[in-house]
Amino acid sequence: MQLPRFLLGDNVDFPDDIFIIHLDYPRFVINLKDDELEFLEEIEKKDKEELEEETKVLIEEASRFYDEQMNFYENE
Repeated sequence: MQLPRFLLGDNVDFPDDIFIIHLDYPRFVINLKDDELEFLEEIEKKDKEELEEETKVLIEEASRFYDEQMNFYENE
């Protein structure tokens, strides 16, 4: 099965939060409310420096994905 790169996540226990799940390596969940990022797997030391630099890009991509999804639903 081919999975999308990003998924929207919603939970009634967190009504003000917007979760985006990133399914490529490194897998993570980001809360767009405060940009809190939680990695879902152990990050290898060799990848840690690169990921620290890439975190800003990942947050921007997740935010862009959310905006695109909301535009799609609003225009439907």
